[in-house]
Amino acid sequence: MRIRLDIAYDGTHFRGWATQPGLRTVQGTLQAALERIAGGTIRLVVAGRTDAGVHASGQVAHVDLDEDQVERIMQRRTAPGEDAVSQIARRIRGVVGAYSDVDVMLTTRAPEGFDARFSAVWRRYEYRLADEVSGYHPLTRAFTTFHKASLDVDAMNEAASRLIGLHDFAAYCKPREEATTIRTLLEFDWRRDDAGVLVAHLKADAFCHSMVRALVGACAAVGEGRLEPDDVVTLREAGERTSAFKVLAARGLTLSEVGYPADDLLAARAEQTRARRELD
Repeated sequence: MRIRLDIAYDGTHFRGWATQPGLRTVQGTLQAALERIAGGTIRLVVAGRTDAGVHASGQVAHVDLDEDQVERIMQRRTAPGEDAVSQIARRIRGVVGAYSDVDVMLTTRAPEGFDARFSAVWRRYEYRLADEVSGYHPLTRAFTTFHKASLDVDAMNEAASRLIGLHDFAAYCKPREEATTIRTLLEFDWRRDDAGVLVAHLKADAFCHSMVRALVGACAAVGEGRLEPDDVVTLREAGERTSAFKVLAARGLTLSEVGYPADDLLAARAEQTRARRELD
């Protein structure tokens, strides 16, 4: 049985999503909780791995349970009106504890062909950046980066709009062996919220390692006047990492949503995604 998990976490005290020996990670914490509940060995597959310090409000993962694990879950008493699958989220919460910095908000039986990683059509991130206009607020410090300058949001939007589309984003990614840096950036814009904090919204088919933090860092350099809006394209076309801007801190970044196609298209989408992305 394949189970979908909808997950949220404060990444401040996690060393990222992926399990690492001797380190506290989101995957490691949730797998340990699931193993207590279902027994055996558990491996979670996630829609998008997040780095150390990055948060999530709409992360998605899946887990495959064998017959013995399913039977063990089914034997447990459920709350009124709750089936065995939906109760998994509540039981994980019981293991990780009240007021934990990670929560499985919902568990459902995954439809046929669903793969949390490969069936995804897009991912959406949000980045919060306070500047001298909004000021620093201690109650939001865990999920907001502070920039010691006043930033021009119009210039930042102009730069962001130039990056949208299918491109090789090698200049904005940390290289990984045999991993493509070709991505389709579907949306990228900035606005100030009611408190004056700059909030970036980015949506892409997928993001490569550190891509979002590099993109928002380039826009911050434009907002500060150190780069021109056209420079972000020149840097992208150069295809190499650069010191022309600073990759911003993980604390301001949140994975907010993952999009999937209709159920009857899930398997086909997973197969398509596994093929290596290439520019025409």
